[in-house]
Amino acid sequence: MTNSMSQGVIFDILRQGLWIAVTISAPLLIVALVAGVAVGLFQALTSIQEMTLTFVPKVGAMLIVFWASMSFMTTTLVTFFTDAILPLIEGR
Repeated sequence: MTNSMSQGVIFDILRQGLWIAVTISAPLLIVALVAGVAVGLFQALTSIQEMTLTFVPKVGAMLIVFWASMSFMTTTLVTFFTDAILPLIEGR
């Protein structure tokens, strides 16, 4: 380990990376939760217990949200990489 990479720097980068992972995954997880609850409520109200009914709407909603938030995810990851990781590699 070089002098510029102390434990504090490593923990700070790890903390930032974990927070970015939570931020990026939040839209997909929230949509999966909402779609799962909505489909579960629909199944409970209609007594339809079809397995594909729970899977297809959830995956479809997640694909739509993933497509819509792809630029946000990419921008967030590129910003983290250029602001936090590259300076450590360059030794700044």
